[in-house]
Amino acid sequence: MQKLHFSITINTPRKKVWETVIGEKTYPKWTEPFSKGSHVLGDWSVGSKMLFLAPNAEGKMEGMVSTIAESKPYEFLSIKHLGFVKNGIEDTKSDKVKSWLPSFENYTLKETNGKTEFIVEMDSPDEYKEMFEKMWPNALQKLKELSEK
Repeated sequence: MQKLHFSITINTPRKKVWETVIGEKTYPKWTEPFSKGSHVLGDWSVGSKMLFLAPNAEGKMEGMVSTIAESKPYEFLSIKHLGFVKNGIEDTKSDKVKSWLPSFENYTLKETNGKTEFIVEMDSPDEYKEMFEKMWPNALQKLKELSEK
């Protein structure tokens, strides 16, 4: 397991960035680099169960089952990943899942002079490190573009 770090400066206040990150219409757009057609089920409040889903090659929804570990609106969001969703079934107990738990994805928003530094810190199994290093910069660029509109 590795801790990965990514960040980008966005030329807008952090409230707008926050709303873009969790927005029903904007979330699927900025997360396209991870998977097209993604959406999220859950309300982003502390303790809320979250399903981050996207269609696979056969059109079946799969993704992550998670919970919101901490939320300080416009400042910090911590997502605790609990397992996978595959073929509509949540897996939070298999050996494969247990091998990378606990796993967190944290977003920190720091505002200075109307600009927001959006910082991502996440736990990643070694096998996904290279994939995330390619995907996150693209996702952050999309987040920047959407937030600055």
